[in-house]
Amino acid sequence: MRTLVGSRGSGGWWGRKSTPGKVETYTRWTFHFFALVEIGAIGLPLFGQVGVGLTGWLAAALVAHALLCSATAARALDWTRDRRAQPVRLLWALGAVTVLISAAAIVVRERGSGGDDVRTAASTVFVGVLGFGAGTLTLGVRGRRHVLAVVASAVGGALLLQLPLGVAAPAALGTVIAVLFAAGGLAFTSAFSVWLLDAVYELDEARETRARLAVAEERLRFGRDLHDVMGRNLSVIALKSELAVQLARRGRAEAVEQMIEVQRIARESQREVRDVVRGYREADLRLELAGAQGVLAAAGIECAVTGDAAGLPVEVQSALGWVVREATTNVLRHGDARRCVVGVQVGAGRVVLTVENDGAKVDADRAGGDGGDGGDGGDGGDGKGGSGLVGLRERLSAVGGELEAGAVEGDRFRVVATVPVAAESRVEVVDS
Repeated sequence: MRTLVGSRGSGGWWGRKSTPGKVETYTRWTFHFFALVEIGAIGLPLFGQVGVGLTGWLAAALVAHALLCSATAARALDWTRDRRAQPVRLLWALGAVTVLISAAAIVVRERGSGGDDVRTAASTVFVGVLGFGAGTLTLGVRGRRHVLAVVASAVGGALLLQLPLGVAAPAALGTVIAVLFAAGGLAFTSAFSVWLLDAVYELDEARETRARLAVAEERLRFGRDLHDVMGRNLSVIALKSELAVQLARRGRAEAVEQMIEVQRIARESQREVRDVVRGYREADLRLELAGAQGVLAAAGIECAVTGDAAGLPVEVQSALGWVVREATTNVLRHGDARRCVVGVQVGAGRVVLTVENDGAKVDADRAGGDGGDGGDGGDGGDGKGGSGLVGLRERLSAVGGELEAGAVEGDRFRVVATVPVAAESRVEVVDS
């Protein structure tokens, strides 16, 4: 038997990330890009327009503000993921720097020397700094009221900074409206980004929980079946053993008969337990194919099943059914699959079962099979004695089969199980 792992299965740095990890990385770099936008769209033109005088220092302060926004966004996102404490000092520092730069910009616009270009550039800095500052501060607070308070503070601050300078009402109103749109838009973007990131992580946790619950439910079912079988028999054994002890103490010959009955019940219990375990371990391939399709569809994964499993020997169906069950669990637990294809081909004296999905995230358990993830009837994913690919190969070897599993082109993962089937054996099962 072989285990194949494609050299391109890792998918690189981006391919190895989970879906929540990709969304978080995209969100982080979006806010870092905002800093570049602030520098490129406001700071660089300001350098070109006003030179290196007082307004030149204002442009340099704008660059520092953009870098501070980027650092604050990174720390605030860590806080939203509960990885570190709320960056209160950094938030206050960003708020103070935002107010100082805004005040300097409005002073340059109203009291500084220069023409219309200088006033226009200073007004752009004023609106831009308040907008990007408010949007970044929104990442560090929670709740709709706090977000609205940040936006309202930016708008109110824009008005209060202009009043002492005697700015004309139309000009002040226009600036306040510009700040409202800039701060409100960026604050909404920040709040929505945090909400989306939290939702993605919660959905990923829900998917993992659903997989664990499926395993737990199967174990509970097995436990109930075992309890139903053993409960009554053990009670009878205990009563008859107690009766045999009492009879033996009295020297009655019936004690031997009672112990013979205990022996019979014990053997019957042993047989019934074996039947329960055998029924638990054996899987009907057609039922497993239908169940896998339903489970994957419920998880939002498109699943296509091709081929016919009718007429295969019971032991072959049981072994392949476990392959379907384990592969389905892997699709749910690993990677970010959008489509899964399951195919059954019978011919040339063998049956070939293929399970292939995209969005694969190859790891040691799935690629190597040393311990597996538990699956149904495994160990629950602790990597100690679970079924995994090792257990599947053992089941297939019992019927002369073999297993190939590994990454293929791109981000796809393929499991192929091959079992020899005699033609007469298949015909015999169909005729029966």
